[in-house]
Amino acid sequence: MLFDVHAHYDDERFDEDRDILLSSMHAHNVGHIINIGCDIPSSEASIALAEKYPFVYAAVGFHPHEAANIKEGDYDIIAKMAQHNKVVAIGEIGLDYYYGKDTMDVQQKVFREQIELAKSVDLPFQVHNRDSTRDCLMILKEAKMGDRRGMMHCFSESKETAREMLNLGMKISIGGIVTFKNNVKTVEVVKYVPIEDIMIETDCPYLAPVPYRGKRNSSVYIHAVAEKIAELKGMDTEEVIYITEKNAKDFYDIKD
Repeated sequence: MLFDVHAHYDDERFDEDRDILLSSMHAHNVGHIINIGCDIPSSEASIALAEKYPFVYAAVGFHPHEAANIKEGDYDIIAKMAQHNKVVAIGEIGLDYYYGKDTMDVQQKVFREQIELAKSVDLPFQVHNRDSTRDCLMILKEAKMGDRRGMMHCFSESKETAREMLNLGMKISIGGIVTFKNNVKTVEVVKYVPIEDIMIETDCPYLAPVPYRGKRNSSVYIHAVAEKIAELKGMDTEEVIYITEKNAKDFYDIKD
């Protein structure tokens, strides 16, 4: 079944129909979803969703936009959350210079600290990278993970960057942007990256794939991502679904 490794169902845009939508996932061949934390409240909300729905899992952590707001004791709270049996990752963590050029130094500090937190609780981590590839690579190289414990969420960089990420042991997650017209970079990345290193995501409610672009995104639409990857790699869609699901289960150590 389809495995959506990055979603935000705690977002207010799902307030009116969250339960109805999530209850319909199996009917849409969606077998697993990871709901992502961006701060303490959204991390708590992700755990609550994971407790309510057997097929939902949680990631906990601080988005780079929140780096300047972290207080003493906040990492202890995240570390405690990480002990929950439905928490499978730290994230989303990373760097974002598109909106955050004035907090670059603190973002880098928090990114390093959260990688170390992930190591200390023995969980993989999901990385957000926007307009910050050079520094993101530098910090990941310094971290010396070694055993493929990191994943690049919603990858939109070049094939050359993908090669460097793979060399560091990172996994690549592909979202709806691969279906966007004239998105040459992501098409090249999908063709280049071995299917065994690819996971799929929605980043919902953002980035709905074609032909749903402009709508509120949800895991109901993730099949379009799998279909596009299958087209680009000359594979059967069901094979792509099977392999990306296995990749995610193995990476996040999900046994069901």
